[in-house]
Amino acid sequence: MENKELKTNNIENKYGIEYTKQGDYYMPNLVLEKEKIVLNKYGRMRLNFLKENRKAEYTIMFVNGTLNRHLKEIQETADNRINLIIEQLKQQNNLTEEMKSTDQLYWVSMMNNLKDVAEEIILNELIYV
Repeated sequence: MENKELKTNNIENKYGIEYTKQGDYYMPNLVLEKEKIVLNKYGRMRLNFLKENRKAEYTIMFVNGTLNRHLKEIQETADNRINLIIEQLKQQNNLTEEMKSTDQLYWVSMMNNLKDVAEEIILNELIYV
């Protein structure tokens, strides 16, 4: 078999699409724009949930290019809701900064419990739906 060298000739048509000649064929120069995002805990959890449990929804978002936007929105919403829920729970349980300085172990224990409760709410509201 002989190796044919690829020729690159750009041809524009009335639709504004450029083509590159490869052998006997003209291939369109299609480039997907990739938005790079850094996924946090909630973004990764949502991605895994979609891959494992909502395969059709995951595939549609992936093909349409809306997956990154969706994951970014989920993780921003989750972060905001976690902070809001923790603040509300702190007020309900009368956890103050004075308590933090007087009984640190109790305060840390309560804050860990409140964070766990808030995360459980977020998982059920945003991630696993």
